[in-house]
Amino acid sequence: MDFSGKSGEMGVFVTVAQEGSLSAAARALGLSPSAVSRIIARTEQRLGARLMLRTTRAITFTAEGEAYLRGARRILADMAEIEESIADQGVPKGRLRVSAALGHGRLAIVPLVAAFSARYPNIVVDLALGDEVVDILGGQADVAVRFGHLPDSPLTARRIGDTGQVVVASPEYLQRHGMPQEPEDLLRHNCLRFNFRRAEPNWPFIRDGSVFSLKVRGNIECSSGEALAQLARVGAGIARIGHFTVAEDLQRGDLVPLLEAWNPGDREPIHAVFVGGAAMPARVRVFVDFLLEHHRI
Repeated sequence: MDFSGKSGEMGVFVTVAQEGSLSAAARALGLSPSAVSRIIARTEQRLGARLMLRTTRAITFTAEGEAYLRGARRILADMAEIEESIADQGVPKGRLRVSAALGHGRLAIVPLVAAFSARYPNIVVDLALGDEVVDILGGQADVAVRFGHLPDSPLTARRIGDTGQVVVASPEYLQRHGMPQEPEDLLRHNCLRFNFRRAEPNWPFIRDGSVFSLKVRGNIECSSGEALAQLARVGAGIARIGHFTVAEDLQRGDLVPLLEAWNPGDREPIHAVFVGGAAMPARVRVFVDFLLEHHRI
């Protein structure tokens, strides 16, 4: 293997990060530790920045080294995908890392992944469900399904659907605390809210054709819509949540919709977010196309 070019240097750097030491990387690459050290030094000299700090016990990366490592992993993965695509005449294959919110992922994405895998058996779908925002540019995922309006970024976003919101509480909670008759009554109730940064702190309502916001309060905040629905089911308070999350609860009567006459009918967009461009891997392209075709929420 040729380690003289930039891609070769990236490969050595990524291997050092994976193995945790120069000697272990050297064994994995079939090189001597001194050869690996020279390649790292040559990379640092070319970039004009220290990428890693080496001691007898461990290797740590500088901020520049962390940035270079994220970029190197992405570039090497793209190069491997392009070469595989050409060799296999464009047949999508490889590992596809997908990130989705816990509740929406369970209800909407998991069934689609099963159908997608049947259509594309050469793609290994690595699905992670959670409500944290992953770093796509940093290589933590290939595709993320995200709710709400997106900030400006170099990522590509395709809208795959949207969802409405509904205010809900359990019959048991309403029996103890009373049924709110108008939005302002919520000021006397325990309102369960989202705690992530992009969450709107106020709840919108409509009266006489005009939308207004109400600053609700409560003693529980959470990053997961599914967890908020569960808290509402057990009588912890009142939640405003995506309708898809609580559709089954509403059908069973475990939760009751509130203040529907004041519901502004706002819709929260759902996007598939990924790194686009001419070098986008075929596995990403076909998965996004599949979501656009089959996503129903």
